[in-house]
Amino acid sequence: MKNGLIKTVINKYAIIFVLFGLVLLFSLLSPYFFTLQNLTNVFVQQSYVIIATIGLSFVMISGGMDLSIGYQMSLVGVVTAILMKNIGLPVPLSILLGLLLGVALGLTNGLAAITLKVHPLIVTLGTMTVYQGISYIASNQSVILNLPPSYKAIGQGYIGGIIPISVILMIIVSIVASFILSKTSFGRYVYALGSNEEAAHLGGINVNKIKLIIFAINGLFAAIASMILFARTGSAASSTGPGTEFSAMTSAVLGGISFKGGEGKVWGIIVGVLILGVLGNGMQLVGLNTYAQFIVKGLVLLAAVGFDTYQKASAQKASIKESTN
Repeated sequence: MKNGLIKTVINKYAIIFVLFGLVLLFSLLSPYFFTLQNLTNVFVQQSYVIIATIGLSFVMISGGMDLSIGYQMSLVGVVTAILMKNIGLPVPLSILLGLLLGVALGLTNGLAAITLKVHPLIVTLGTMTVYQGISYIASNQSVILNLPPSYKAIGQGYIGGIIPISVILMIIVSIVASFILSKTSFGRYVYALGSNEEAAHLGGINVNKIKLIIFAINGLFAAIASMILFARTGSAASSTGPGTEFSAMTSAVLGGISFKGGEGKVWGIIVGVLILGVLGNGMQLVGLNTYAQFIVKGLVLLAAVGFDTYQKASAQKASIKESTN
């Protein structure tokens, strides 16, 4: 009984132990790692990734995938900057229109997947190139500099000189998303779609409507992540954003989101992102170059997928064994 409990705890909270282990390792390897300034930097740098990953997790929990979120972020960031700098719209209005654009891009992905009746992975493989092309055309392949200070405050500002605004936004998004997934009927529908879409349909759930809402939420969260990222850089370039989808996908799987859908929690997503953030930050402090970091992150993704497959197989075996007994 005791061994079974220990095994359950380890399986459930393994990623937390991994995070603490990495923090301890890099604290020993670098005297600069475990400092308030560096740990704050990790949270600031990963705040937009956490938000984007939470949005992607809605899609993944429902059994889908979105490869276009980095390119959505690029297009939203560029368009928002154009509205502020070139057209001269007020910052709040520009942000609002940028968020609405994010929702529209998400809905486009959802509508395309439903209309074409293909997996969202294939659809977003196509839309990502469309969004990238539109972003480069809109920006005229140039960088938009000197964004308004009130906009840059989203990614660079602090409340009371202590708490980063980007981290506050990340916390708010995390709480809202956790509430939606765990406390609302819509959240139950999201898990139901990922567990068995056909059963969800037979159970009276409007599958297409739920899918559209899921992709709209994903687009909104990608847009919020874009605002934070572009505000932190202080400029807008079409090359900013792409690549986030890989980090988000890796973090989601690390955090317990299955590729097959039907499971995952927001706290796990946050821990998954922080593991990658600590890895990147720690490797940089100990002197590993960017290419070595790519290798390590790729291996982490493979390990996460392998662990996910192992857990699924173990659960299936246990279920079969229990049913035969």
